[in-house]
Amino acid sequence: MLTYELARRRVIEEVTAGKSPPAVERVRIEAALSRVLAQEVIADREYPPFSRSVRDGFAVRASDAVLGAMLRCVGEIKAGEEWKQPFVPQTCVQIMTGAAIPDGADAVVMIEHTWREGDWVHFERAALPGQHIVPRGSEVQAGKPVLRPGARLGFAELGQAAQVGAVELEVAKRPRVAVLSTGDEVVPPETSPGAFQIRNSNSVSLAAQIRLAGGEPVPLGIAPDRAEALREAILRGLQEDVLVLSGGVSMGKYDLVEPVLKELGAELYFDAVAIRPGKPTVFGRCGGTLVFGLPGNPVSTMITFELFVVPALDLLSGADAQPLPLLRARLGASMNEKRGVTHFLPSRIEWPEGEPVVRSLRWQGSGDIAAVAQANCFLVVPEDREKLEAGEDVMVLLRRDVA
Repeated sequence: MLTYELARRRVIEEVTAGKSPPAVERVRIEAALSRVLAQEVIADREYPPFSRSVRDGFAVRASDAVLGAMLRCVGEIKAGEEWKQPFVPQTCVQIMTGAAIPDGADAVVMIEHTWREGDWVHFERAALPGQHIVPRGSEVQAGKPVLRPGARLGFAELGQAAQVGAVELEVAKRPRVAVLSTGDEVVPPETSPGAFQIRNSNSVSLAAQIRLAGGEPVPLGIAPDRAEALREAILRGLQEDVLVLSGGVSMGKYDLVEPVLKELGAELYFDAVAIRPGKPTVFGRCGGTLVFGLPGNPVSTMITFELFVVPALDLLSGADAQPLPLLRARLGASMNEKRGVTHFLPSRIEWPEGEPVVRSLRWQGSGDIAAVAQANCFLVVPEDREKLEAGEDVMVLLRRDVA
């Protein structure tokens, strides 16, 4: 049985070894959020295209604006305007944030450090050459790449693309991820369940996690606990890039996922991980499709997806596998857990005095979605620790969607 670190590494190794460059499509910039770039984006001009002020104040020659100086204000410049007059020594020009610096000026004095009397401006601080000015071309040079292939496009990257006029972008196609739930006790979310049935929450939470990770979910519904029906459903899922199953991976009489996968010729790289919740997790390949068999209890499904499926989707999307979003925090209350497995406990991290403090939440085990809905992270308890003391440093795995 692998540790979660070794299991995650195995996923990354196998996906890296077997992957080919993803297919590419061209999309409008408005539709490119979270997509992976497949082209270089080149600056069409220098940025900034002119030296600009970063403060509201007065454009001056630094040699004129000494402490106690009084200079005559001869006009003003707002953003988008050009100052066409010669810049006369012993004068100043009122300037707004983002406006172009007049030729001949070499500093901006903040308005807070002056006071005005008619056309005359009194300076209470001396100016230094270059202060509060962003020089032309200091951010981006014309003809140089500003974004490179493999970049995950967040809001800043999309803003950068828009700044250089790249309103259509070549991006990797999203990997298609088939989602199949299993179990006779599971019914669709819109159904009124019987007394001993449960709604299929996993199909909804997994689809959300897939979208967050840059994939395209392909719902396959629910397969009953019968080998032939499960086989047919799995064959449909094997037509996609990835198949994620929830349930049917433990050791019970009706846990049929592993036997059916093996019958279909799947190569399984591991089928258990030393974690709680989520121990009976399966990863393998069947034909050209990656297969993940996740435990059916919802919290186990959520955690194992984050640990093992997310890096696979990173790689299939054309990006690097990102490290787990782990954060160090101070433990808010002492706790005890069993040794031998790494625990991922629904928890809340807060910053009461600027320092992160985490407390595990009361929960009823791996079926307790309500606890995860209150959590913004999972407290990670190492496999060799039994007692953790209040005040010691611990690691937490952030929930990517709410943290």
